[in-house]
Amino acid sequence: MFIINIYLKFALIAVGLIGGIALSAVWGFWYGFPLILMGIILLISYLLLGTIQSASKLVEAGDFDAAEKQLNLTATPKFLYITNRAVYYIMQGSIKAGRNDMKGAEAEFNTALSLDLPSDDEKALVLLQLANINAQKQKWTQARNYFKEAKKLKVTQSQIKEQIAYFEKALNNQGQMKAARSMGPRGGQMMGRGGKRRRPKVR
Repeated sequence: MFIINIYLKFALIAVGLIGGIALSAVWGFWYGFPLILMGIILLISYLLLGTIQSASKLVEAGDFDAAEKQLNLTATPKFLYITNRAVYYIMQGSIKAGRNDMKGAEAEFNTALSLDLPSDDEKALVLLQLANINAQKQKWTQARNYFKEAKKLKVTQSQIKEQIAYFEKALNNQGQMKAARSMGPRGGQMMGRGGKRRRPKVR
């Protein structure tokens, strides 16, 4: 998809509106109308779409500082088309998680979850992020609840499916470790042998 550089878009909006109004004042309305129309269309697209597309590429590249600067150029999330608004908060959460600001990330992901997410893939991604944050805080019940919700969704992206499988394995390992600790030293020995019982020697 073609993406107009945000600074170029700002320049075109200014040229369209200011130039169009100036032409209309000097030569008449119809001379400046095409420029005014162009400026209005670009302004509406900026308000509804924000800087989501350009920022998403930077988030994928791991350049959180540049991505945050792009997102901050969005006039206000409240003006964004609702799908873009949800993606906006997902990216803000991803940036904060990348900086280990888990409290801030959790707030952003919860805001995204409360909105109309574009598809089950995005919803599953947010639920997995919340599950992971709660797991890091040792809140395993909440982590499992978020994970169960994610598993119910019809995920199509292979990368998200892999994350679900990986997180399920981590939850299972956590359960085995917890069971072993409850059994004391004997449980630790069993975990050390992969959970298998030692066969008695044949006499």
